[in-house]
Amino acid sequence: MPAIAVFINRKGLGMNEAAGVVWVGVGATVVMDGWSWILKGLGVPTLDYALVGRWAGHLARGRFAHAGIGRSAPIRGEAALGWAIHYAVGIAFAALLVAMWGTGWLHEPRLLPALAVGVATVVVPLFVMQPAMGAGFAASRTPTPLKSCLRSAATHAVFGLGMYLAGVLWQAW
Repeated sequence: MPAIAVFINRKGLGMNEAAGVVWVGVGATVVMDGWSWILKGLGVPTLDYALVGRWAGHLARGRFAHAGIGRSAPIRGEAALGWAIHYAVGIAFAALLVAMWGTGWLHEPRLLPALAVGVATVVVPLFVMQPAMGAGFAASRTPTPLKSCLRSAATHAVFGLGMYLAGVLWQAW
């Protein structure tokens, strides 16, 4: 979380705004997890965050890219690490929203900025995480790349909607 602390200090955020960023990030991530839970219940494959933890564990040991992260050696505590990273990234993306639209967004949340940031954040899985974990750029090494990309975009749009909903709850509170 040091990056969040730097962001807060540079932006001059008060404790209330900083708490709002955390609230929005966590809330949006919970909404996204609900979406993933629904998809999984419908038989649609979703990301196993333990694999994110496995990737991060190998990254800490100097290995960035994998032919297939599922075939890489497991890392002790990878599930907990993956879920922690998942929520920290959600908070970082909420900080990006506030950095781009200002703290006024926390006081008057608007749907379009939240959706725009949510959808824009899909570049991270498509062009960083998927290649690093062995799926190729924009899921090009998967059996259905277009379907995978559309699923990622939809999930990040849901994350954007979640930022808006969490912002509305934060403002109402």
